[in-house]
Amino acid sequence: MDQIYREQSTDVWAIEARGLIKSFGQNRAVDGVDLNVRAGTIYGVLGPNGAGKTTTINMLATLLRPDAGSAKIFGYDVVKESQIVRQLIGVTGQYASVDESLSATENLIIFSRLLGLGRAEARQKTDELLEEFGLSEAAKRPLKNFSGGMRRRLDLAASLIAQPPLIFLDEPTTGLDPRTRSQMWDTIRRLVKTGSTILLTTQYLEEADQLAERVAVIDRGRVVAEGTVNELKASVGTSSLQLIVQHPQDIEEACRTVEKVLKVQSTVTTGMITAPMANADLVTDLLISLREAGIHLAELSVQKPTLDEVFLTITGQGVKDHALLASDTSNRVQEARV
Repeated sequence: MDQIYREQSTDVWAIEARGLIKSFGQNRAVDGVDLNVRAGTIYGVLGPNGAGKTTTINMLATLLRPDAGSAKIFGYDVVKESQIVRQLIGVTGQYASVDESLSATENLIIFSRLLGLGRAEARQKTDELLEEFGLSEAAKRPLKNFSGGMRRRLDLAASLIAQPPLIFLDEPTTGLDPRTRSQMWDTIRRLVKTGSTILLTTQYLEEADQLAERVAVIDRGRVVAEGTVNELKASVGTSSLQLIVQHPQDIEEACRTVEKVLKVQSTVTTGMITAPMANADLVTDLLISLREAGIHLAELSVQKPTLDEVFLTITGQGVKDHALLASDTSNRVQEARV
């Protein structure tokens, strides 16, 4: 695998997908997805349940054959050169693919041996991964005694035994508490620093905001928006300026000053003045005008659009609308694998 990757390490793209299509019966789960993922980055894929995220990953990971379109991993075709592609990737799904009757050490040694490592090498790799993922102290415990976060870390560790240059993380922090989720984020960042490329699917908008350099929003099987997090936020509106004055009796005059200087309409909610900030250069003028009017501020902040707003604006719907479709698609994927 190292030789294969070195030959392709000068390529710009870890993933190149064009017009990927996959249908299950009458349902077109993926309807012409295009993706370009630069090597050495974290690329986020957002979308509600049933949007086509997991099906897209399954095609890129050679688990499903596309009905149409093409995809390359470090220059290798996922259909024509699937055996080589499988040596270049690691896949971590939404649920831990481990044997609960065995310990963490036993699980990792088995996975290592199945991947062709010798006994000594498998033991060394297992010890390294348990240390990396903070599982050394619990290494001999039965997995039935593991917390959800420990299981997810073990699952991720198992996917890294072969040290793949491209890792697919399909909703890796689903069901984890905030602290464990933050720990997983740190682990993902470390993977990229050591040279891996990450394709991350998630429903947690904060997760994409924290990790991804670029994000694709998939809805009903199509990429409906793509760009950096800031680009996506800017696409749905301008930032907002929020002010709180020290003396409530100054609110009305402060609103008039804001509207005069910024040339926008302002609103007041529970003592906070909010106004669109289309031109950041005018904020300095506003502060001077407020000071000249004798209006003292208790608080000033700038609020950018959130990824939540981006998601709802772009897709026009919430996650619940897709719950039934997601269940049906998941069942059909399982049938296809069998």
